[in-house]
Amino acid sequence: MSAFPGPRPITGDRVELAADTMTATFTGTITVRGIYRDGQGFAELTLPTAEPQQWRDLEHATRHWYTLYRGDGELYRSPMLTLVSLHGGADGAIVLMGKP
Repeated sequence: MSAFPGPRPITGDRVELAADTMTATFTGTITVRGIYRDGQGFAELTLPTAEPQQWRDLEHATRHWYTLYRGDGELYRSPMLTLVSLHGGADGAIVLMGKP
């Protein structure tokens, strides 16, 4: 399995996400990348648009983890992450940022 993602995006077509009280599978173009700020690493997960209930569940989550796939192959499995931010991105995407 790959280490903490670097600044070069990893793109898959499916992610299994678990956050506090929810689990969901998202399909479409999904991107994971690492961001380093002030000596701290963050993982940024960009998902296709979420259903309103999924968005609300993610807003209230404090911790999350996910597994990114391309086809049948597993590309990246995150450690348990603390949710740092959740916001809308381009084309209705949802962007989660977490830190280990």
